[in-house]
Amino acid sequence: MKRFFYCFYQLLVLPVLVLNTLLCAVITMLFFPFNNTAPIHWVQMTWCRLFFYWLFIPVSVDGLENIQAGQSYVFVANHASMFDVFLIYGWLPVVFKWLMKKELRKIPFVGTACKAAGHIYVDRSNARASLASLNQIKEQLRDGVCTVIFPEGTRSKNGQVGRFHSGAFQIAHDLKLPVIPLSLTGCYEVQKKGEWFVHRHPVHLHVGQPIHLEQFEDKNEAMEAVRQTVIQGMK
Repeated sequence: MKRFFYCFYQLLVLPVLVLNTLLCAVITMLFFPFNNTAPIHWVQMTWCRLFFYWLFIPVSVDGLENIQAGQSYVFVANHASMFDVFLIYGWLPVVFKWLMKKELRKIPFVGTACKAAGHIYVDRSNARASLASLNQIKEQLRDGVCTVIFPEGTRSKNGQVGRFHSGAFQIAHDLKLPVIPLSLTGCYEVQKKGEWFVHRHPVHLHVGQPIHLEQFEDKNEAMEAVRQTVIQGMK
């Protein structure tokens, strides 16, 4: 019975969430060219937090002390739900740019707003275009601006952390930036891939300690070490 009423409530609150999304997108498109990134990031952070507040989903965060103000990082996170995006955007206290799959550009308003905010779309089916996207994101990673990447490339179908791709690690290696692993738990239980209704379940964001890739012999070793750190943080 509780599940029925919670699903019914979601239908009632859906127009509010849609309006919230449209308002955020319009503000971003109108004001980003005339403002610095921090105020726009605050708008987008508020947009994402409202999803959790309106849906009564408890959020907890730890490890924020591992982030040094003014330092650029490459954040890598596990990905099992759209709520991963809301959780990171809502509670990661840095200005960052997403490296996003090109299919998200097609989402009305949101796709255009993300482009206006400086997020980079990547075409994973085209090696040359993918390389160009990596070079674009590199140009923005200075003065404390960071990037967040889901190195699995897509959402997990079973909640388990899949194989990592090398893009995030290439960026960190080329720019000599630390990698910070983000471990997300609970988002898979909130909304699995392909589901429409969400479940009320606590979510948690664990921010790991910075990892310097110079300590590893090769990229594959670094990728697996960071992947294992993400998995450990989920526990």
